[in-house]
Amino acid sequence: MTITRFAPSPTGRLHVGNIRTALHNWMLAQNSGGQFVLRIDDTDAARSKEEYVDAIRADLKWLGIESTREERQSERLDLYQAAFERLREAGRIYPAYETQQELELKRKVLLGRGLPPIYDRGALELSDDERAAKEAEGIQPHWRFKLDHDEPISWEDGVRGAAKFSPAQLSDPVIRRADGSWLYMLPSTVDDIDMDITQVLRGEDHVSNTAVQIQMFTALGATPPSFAHEALLVGTEGKLSKRLGSLGCDAFREKGIEPEAIIALLSRLGTSLPVEPIAERAKLLETFDLSTFGRAPAKFDDADLDRINTAIVHNMDFADARDRLPEGMDEAGWHAVRPNIATINDVAEWWRLVTGPIEQPEFEAEDAAYLAQAGEALSEAFASGDDPWRALTSALKSATGRKGKTLFLPLRQALTGMNHGPDMGELLPLIGEVEARTRLGNAQP
Repeated sequence: MTITRFAPSPTGRLHVGNIRTALHNWMLAQNSGGQFVLRIDDTDAARSKEEYVDAIRADLKWLGIESTREERQSERLDLYQAAFERLREAGRIYPAYETQQELELKRKVLLGRGLPPIYDRGALELSDDERAAKEAEGIQPHWRFKLDHDEPISWEDGVRGAAKFSPAQLSDPVIRRADGSWLYMLPSTVDDIDMDITQVLRGEDHVSNTAVQIQMFTALGATPPSFAHEALLVGTEGKLSKRLGSLGCDAFREKGIEPEAIIALLSRLGTSLPVEPIAERAKLLETFDLSTFGRAPAKFDDADLDRINTAIVHNMDFADARDRLPEGMDEAGWHAVRPNIATINDVAEWWRLVTGPIEQPEFEAEDAAYLAQAGEALSEAFASGDDPWRALTSALKSATGRKGKTLFLPLRQALTGMNHGPDMGELLPLIGEVEARTRLGNAQP
């Protein structure tokens, strides 16, 4: 069984990049009838907040990304401690005493020499007496995982293909801080083992982390899951955009973006498949395949999202929109205004054309007289059948000789206060005979 996971830290709200990662892992699980695990990475007690945990759950629910189960790292600390002790006994973890300033100095020296800023393993050269002396001074160590330099690291990446790293070109990662708190690497590896994760799909910024974690899996006697690293999102300016980090579900909801539009865009962003306004997730799942993912940066464009959202709204059934429509608006009203809106938020303004009040322009005497004539023909038009607009304009065309813009525009302006808008054939029955007569009467000087 395929088991994937999404592992956000509750130190802030989900943004568009997080959402894309969650979605793709959910789709991988859905396509195989597998499981999608939500893992809350809340080991950073100082920065993690319960309000963000609640927000993550709420945002995923709004998007329709349902997890099979939820796990929290803060409830799994004993597992991390046990793995830590096991690795320490095996000689794969060692204490290091450098301060942040000392490490930064080493880094600058290496860069100044044109060398990669790899940790020099200076802590391994300390004698037992030197370690004891540092601790006697009150210096508590942080802990590093010792990479095996004799074994090259390689895997077949689900997006990038064959991947290979020389461990000697990587720093031994810090896995635990001096205060005892955990960094990402070891707890994530322990969780993937314990939760039977079979597929890890994440951003390409984690590629070097994967190389390190593959050795951790091996050191803990476990088979690594399959790994795939997708290209990161970039903005329309063609580079990593800080703005993307502020685009979350709240911003989308405020703008009136439908969750189906977000899913339609992000499911195919960065793939060779066309981005289309597909609201049915089953159709998106049918074509979801890691082989379609490219390595070029995936460009997120608000214009694409707006286009997709508009198309999805234009195809939305009344039943799906009903609970968000203005009071009194029925299916006929929805059908009338739907072609003119970009978001559900726009509905109220267009519905005002039916409920009023409207603000009419001033009419020339000739048009005012024409509108008075329209008022006189209104009763017969409504009595003629289901299309009073057609009956009214046909009668006025015969009686006045008007046609085209001169026939239709004054009527639209008097009845709606606008030069454009929903189809008048659908709108006039909603306005009703009494209100229409009042509006035509108000057009008189």
